Amino acid sequence: MDAFTAGLLHRIRTTQSDLTRARETGDDFLADVEQAELDDLHRLAAEHGVEVAPGV
Repeated sequence: MDAFTAGLLHRIRTTQSDLTRARETGDDFLADVEQAELDDLHRLAAEHGVEVAPGV
C-alpha cells in the first residue's frame, strides 16, 4: 500500500469516527461538515481506484 492510499484510508477512518461522535452528541452542524468531508474523501478514493471497505 502506498502512502497516498494509506493516508486516504486513515483520513476516512478518522472522519467517520468524528462523524459518529458528532451525531452521538447531537451536534448537527458538525455532523453535516463531517459528512461532507467523508463524501469528498470517498469521491477521491473512487477517482483513484482506492477500495474502501464497508463500514470504513
